[in-house]
Amino acid sequence: MQIDIQYLLLLQELRNATGGVFDEFFNAISKIAVDVMPILPFVLFWCVDKKWGHRFLAFYSWAEVLNGTLKLTVCAYRPWIRSELIEPAGDSKVAATGYSFPSGHTTIATLLYGGVAAWQYKTRRWLSVICIVLLALTAFSRNFLGVHTPQDVLVGFGATAILMLIITKAEDKIGDNEGLKDKLSLAGIFLIILIIIYISVKPYPMDYVDGALLVDPQKMMNDTFKACGLCLGFIIGSYIERHYIHYEIPVGSKNLPILAVVGAGIILSWKEYLGSAIVVEMFGGHWGNLLARCIMMVFALTVYPIVIRKLCRE
Repeated sequence: MQIDIQYLLLLQELRNATGGVFDEFFNAISKIAVDVMPILPFVLFWCVDKKWGHRFLAFYSWAEVLNGTLKLTVCAYRPWIRSELIEPAGDSKVAATGYSFPSGHTTIATLLYGGVAAWQYKTRRWLSVICIVLLALTAFSRNFLGVHTPQDVLVGFGATAILMLIITKAEDKIGDNEGLKDKLSLAGIFLIILIIIYISVKPYPMDYVDGALLVDPQKMMNDTFKACGLCLGFIIGSYIERHYIHYEIPVGSKNLPILAVVGAGIILSWKEYLGSAIVVEMFGGHWGNLLARCIMMVFALTVYPIVIRKLCRE
């Protein structure tokens, strides 16, 4: 038996021995990372620190693309498919579908918790420590719940950390060179097009058990189309914002806190419900998901900053 499966079985024995008392805690830790924390970059951009908010949005967009591309390249099955001895906690077999490598939860936790830890390290070290602990707990939760192998988690963390370092170094080096930013934007769009072509034409494993397809690659591609849409929206929105809007945070405005809450609600509603109900229904799974996420990001970088600026002047 492979060592990664042995490790998961050891954790499974621990879950069983404790009567599953920690299952809901680790499940909540996982859900907070992917359901709540992704709102943070938008609020930072609108209300706290534009430079770091923009950087977090870059982390978020490109890390999602990287994770989705790796998943569709490796096409690794979930632990319980590899070994019938693995029995994940709760409803994980239903919630954690699709390919396993690398861990999407760990990817998101790394860019958000890890990003905050790097951002606040010199000024609020206590916050950095909390974020590092939350990152470690999220990564461990994926193993503890039996939904990811150790390598899924390690690569999710490592690949995202490297990507964040590259983006940070690139942004620091580019500075205010608008011409170079525009060239990189075009290169980014070209890269997204290549990724869409790649995931659309590459072969996928088509393994069946009892007449049922283990993983439907068409459904798995939806997440990567979402990521590509997010990234295209980031590139387009950033271009419009820096050339035509020039948003500055209205520090001290009494309307800013409530506008942050309203904006977060709009983004969350669109991301979880409205985007699918409106755009995906109209354009289908792949292109609908891409367009919905693109609209969300363009709105966040262009339309809502204009709304904030107008309402904070009154």
